[in-house]
Amino acid sequence: MRVSVGGSGKGHEVLAAVGDGTSLVRAVEADPPDLVVVGIRMPPTHTDEGLRAALEIRERRPMVGVLVLSPHVERTYAVRPLSRSAERVGCRLKDRVAQVDEFLESLERIHAGGASIDAEVVRQLVVRTTHVDPLAGLTPRERSVLQEPAQGRSNAAIAQQLHISLGSVGKNLHAVFEKLDLPCATGCSRRVLAVLRYLES
Repeated sequence: MRVSVGGSGKGHEVLAAVGDGTSLVRAVEADPPDLVVVGIRMPPTHTDEGLRAALEIRERRPMVGVLVLSPHVERTYAVRPLSRSAERVGCRLKDRVAQVDEFLESLERIHAGGASIDAEVVRQLVVRTTHVDPLAGLTPRERSVLQEPAQGRSNAAIAQQLHISLGSVGKNLHAVFEKLDLPCATGCSRRVLAVLRYLES
């Protein structure tokens, strides 16, 4: 996998390592990688330059995967990169990159065309979702099942993670799709759309 890095990153064939968002965008334009790993905070202001660079790359090169590293859990940082497309994109907490196996798994998932949101990001956003929202009608089990696709888990992996049957996973996901009024025409993307609806609520 050919990777460009903005801020920090590790693994695979690194094509370029740059120190600011503008340089990252230029590097991707000069030699498009398979995937970009970018920290949200980059020079010169160390605020959201990396996030803005990621969004620009998504706009210019939708086939380039983007993994955003966030210094803390923030709804905007987790959801905004996915707002236009839930393919080849992910968000992980920067201090959890040291969990190498999970980090590499995220890279592979994004490279394969999927989405990957750090389990801790999902957990904390779920805990913070306390107001009345369109998801209020979901049962506790449906909510717990809904968290799992954000991490790229298949139905079989969800069943194993939650210690429930495969049939129960399918039944709960179907109920979620129906309650969120996600049409069948969108196919498998309903999984990611449901997660996005959850994180945005």
